[in-house]
Amino acid sequence: MSEGPQHVLARAAEGFFEEHGDNFRGVGWTKSQADTDLRYQVMLGLAKRESDGPVDLLDFGCGLAHLYEYIQRNPPDPPVRYSGLDVSSKLLAVARRKFPELNFYEHDVLAGIEDLPRFDYVVLNGVFTYRLDISYERMLAYWQNLLLQVFPLARKGLAFNVMSTAVDWERDDLFHLPIEVVTTFVTERLSRRFVIRHDYPLYEYTTYVYREDRASASAT
Repeated sequence: MSEGPQHVLARAAEGFFEEHGDNFRGVGWTKSQADTDLRYQVMLGLAKRESDGPVDLLDFGCGLAHLYEYIQRNPPDPPVRYSGLDVSSKLLAVARRKFPELNFYEHDVLAGIEDLPRFDYVVLNGVFTYRLDISYERMLAYWQNLLLQVFPLARKGLAFNVMSTAVDWERDDLFHLPIEVVTTFVTERLSRRFVIRHDYPLYEYTTYVYREDRASASAT
């Protein structure tokens, strides 16, 4: 039986770390720390302030917990109570050594989510950017199945990024996903309340998906 995409991508992430170490290149980003920080800023834009307290946020595919390091350098509004999740024991071991006070979960959600807590928000940063040698059709199915599994973990909303098709050329090892594919799937299977951010200067876009207010939806 062939490996699932989650394991292929996790093994690639471990390879980046072995080659480059504990930095942005060590989790697969190639351009600069500034570009990487911009992604973190966009991801954290998902959360909305509704009280004076922090929001619970799950960094899905947290890797080396670089998002938490960004949060420490740039405290967000609203404040964030951070947890991380990954399928890679190697990357999680590094994250746990750096931040033993945090909650990290080693879990393959495609096998079930019963043992996981719920969070206000879930962010999936970089989880769907690489495709490697995974076929487009298989990666598309993985993207759909994983979002269907992860969305129930979020009480308020989730965010994910994919590579844009509004580019001069597409890389074969990246997952370039047409926006209309995203809007159709999100509307039909997740929620009609979503935001697509294609407004930042990277060759990708980020989608925020919020839970619907059922009472308001039924009243209109």
